[in-house]
Amino acid sequence: MSAEEWLASKEWTEQDDDLDERRAAVLRENLDAYDLDEEDVAVLAGGAANRPAAPPVLAVVGRPNVGKSTLVNRIVGRRVAVVQDVPGVTRDRVGYPASWAGRDFTLVDTGGWEIDVAGIDASVARQAEAAVQAADAVVLVVDANVGITDADADIVKLLRRSKRPVVLAANKVDSPIQESDAAVLWGLGLGEPYPISALHGRGTGDLLDAVLAALPERSAVADALPEGPRRVALLGRPNVGKSSLLNRLAGSERVVVDPTAGTTRDPVDEAIELDGQTWIFVDTAGIRRRVHQTKGADFYASLRTRGALGKAELALVLIDASEPLTEQDIRVMQQAIDAGRALVVVCNKWDLVDEHRRRELDREMDRDLVQVQWAERVNLSAATGWHTNRLTRAMDTALDSWEARVPTGKLNAFLGELAAAHPHPVRSGRQPRILFATQASTRPPRFVLFASGFIEAGYRRFVENKIRETFGFAGTPIEISVRVREKRKKGGKR
Repeated sequence: MSAEEWLASKEWTEQDDDLDERRAAVLRENLDAYDLDEEDVAVLAGGAANRPAAPPVLAVVGRPNVGKSTLVNRIVGRRVAVVQDVPGVTRDRVGYPASWAGRDFTLVDTGGWEIDVAGIDASVARQAEAAVQAADAVVLVVDANVGITDADADIVKLLRRSKRPVVLAANKVDSPIQESDAAVLWGLGLGEPYPISALHGRGTGDLLDAVLAALPERSAVADALPEGPRRVALLGRPNVGKSSLLNRLAGSERVVVDPTAGTTRDPVDEAIELDGQTWIFVDTAGIRRRVHQTKGADFYASLRTRGALGKAELALVLIDASEPLTEQDIRVMQQAIDAGRALVVVCNKWDLVDEHRRRELDREMDRDLVQVQWAERVNLSAATGWHTNRLTRAMDTALDSWEARVPTGKLNAFLGELAAAHPHPVRSGRQPRILFATQASTRPPRFVLFASGFIEAGYRRFVENKIRETFGFAGTPIEISVRVREKRKKGGKR
């Protein structure tokens, strides 16, 4: 039976919904006869409706050449930030995973923060200010050998306005004799200065203990996507036309376009109104290869691209339709899927595609993107503007699917009929059964199946495809996780 026939046969009414909900309630009650852990109970109660909480964010700020990147390397435990004995080496804010005393957090390195500067230094200062606003707490690094400078005092004023908890690190205290130099930093009014040597590791443990006391258990900035207009990340390998599409949608030359691959390095945000709705489009650097294989400026550009994707709700992945589909194109799409973002595949440069190439591209899509057939696809030309007006509908559809939820009653009624018509194959004399199912979260949709035995990957894909056929979800990845539970032995604890 096709999805359309199945839906037509149901002719859903309020009575059907009520009956399905009662049946689901019975299935849920029967599940209590199985061994459930605390996480199971939380999922069933709706307490685990979203992904695990993102770790809190700690920004490391200070004026140039006070040792911020050295401290970042010390905390992370390896050389991740470039360090040189000259000011201004770090220009962008870059985040790294870190942990201390069993607690995880994200550490953000920033460029030197100076007040009243121009040119690239002004851009660096803005990046540092943005890092503070996007952090749960801040470490202000000061050179204890120099003492309080006018720049330090100005930075403190800005930090107070941010209303973020601040931990003061008095760096370059390489011996106990120098600890008296740190005492003068009480004058900044930020409380106790922690004397440390980022280079040698001296005192960093006490500093990190203070950091953990300042950081919240749950991040107030990393969990939620930014409010306001929907955010769309333009992704793709270099020179597929991301900047050209942004300029076409904006109706003006907002970003530099050049045939040279790699023209864009930093994510560029632009608010653009399409069909009466405002969108924030983020033009990103072209993704050349895996992050760990990149070097220098390309490495930092790839990190910033990944950060822009994390803050977006939808990814427009551009491919050059005039060229064969590459492994890198597929990897970019997978990156968006792994990030759990809604997805629209944009086949750009359609004006350069002849009839033979169109048939060839369809075959490549069917062969190489068999697992991404659900993605919305738009063929257009950023250079001429042909069919760019079709983007809004595709983006709306993908985002609606990304936020869609299937009622528990309907989901279990559907899976019950599906399992009756197409039961799981018998393996080792046993046939696993789906005991109960619930949609645990949206953005992207995530379904949890409680089963009496292991559900094979092939059957999971079959269930996912049938869910898509029946309930839609065009343009969004969906996740299906299976929790195998055994029946509680008689006399066992509930």
